[in-house]
Parts: sequence; C-alpha cells; structure tokens
Amino acid sequence: MNICIYGASSSNLDKKYIDSVQILGEEIAIRNHTLVFGGGTQGLMGAAVRGVQKRNGKSIGIAPTFFDTPGILHKTCDEFIFTETMRERKQIMEERSDAFIMVPGGIGTLEEFFEILTLKQLGRHNKPIVVFNINGYYDDLEKMLYKSETEGFMRPVPQKLYESFDNPYALLDYIEKKEH
Repeated sequence: MNICIYGASSSNLDKKYIDSVQILGEEIAIRNHTLVFGGGTQGLMGAAVRGVQKRNGKSIGIAPTFFDTPGILHKTCDEFIFTETMRERKQIMEERSDAFIMVPGGIGTLEEFFEILTLKQLGRHNKPIVVFNINGYYDDLEKMLYKSETEGFMRPVPQKLYESFDNPYALLDYIEKKEH
C-alpha cells in the first residue's frame, strides 16, 4: 500500500516530533508499505523518509522543480517525481496514495489535509485519512472541526471522515483494516 504523509518541512522542531515520525516511517517500511511524501529532506518529511530508508523501505518523493535547490530535497528515494506546480504535486500525491497521514505541520500541511478531507467529504475518494496527533498537537484543530459541525458550518457525514491517533502502531493498524 502507498501511504502519503503530509508534514512539516521545518527543522526547528522539538525532537519528540522528529523521533515519533521517524518511528512511523520505520513501521511503514517494516509493514512493507511505500511512503509517498513531499520530497523534503528536513523536518518531519525528512524524519519519515529517514525512518523508511533505515528499514530498507520504499519511498516516492514528489516536489515542484522550484524546490530543487541544495539541501531541500531528499533525492535518494526509490522514485522522485518533479512537478511544475504545488497543485500538480498534490494531485499526484493523491493519485499515487491509498491512505493519508497528517503529522504535525504548518499551513502547507493543513492545506494538504483540508484538500484531501474535502475531496473525501465530496465523495471523490474513500481512502483512509489519519491525523497523527503527537503530544496533542492537533487537539485544538479537533475542537474547531467539532464546533464547525455542531454550529452548522459543516454538514454531518454518516461516517467520520478521518481518525486521530497518538500512537503510530495503532494508526497503521487502522489504515490496514480500513484498506481491506
């Protein structure tokens, strides 16, 4: 299964985030899945691919050509796809993935998450979406989404659009169960 990770590219992060996402990457490889990610070498993107590669797993990096500057991209992936735009990057990530995980990140991560979440709500896909809520990073986001639904800004859906976990093993167990 190809599993996409959306996450921070910043290197100025607490080690607990880096370590947790590296463990997630290792477990993706141990379970014989392939990592699909934004191609970055820094931050949580870099932690995920380093974890995958530590366990001899497979990875697919996808990035726009304007990111192709020294120290930005992790080009030792099994496959690296260059795009012209960020939109094209997201489209290929969506097409090449069977499941999506959002790890802690900033506005780019949130934008990717909300696009894939919106597409699921609109019935454009039914792939598992998971939030890796390390150290309660996304607790306030969960509250905001609940408030949006309870106050009528978001229509309730018969099934939950995503699940949230603070444990990488339970997170992957959920994805594997949902995929079959």
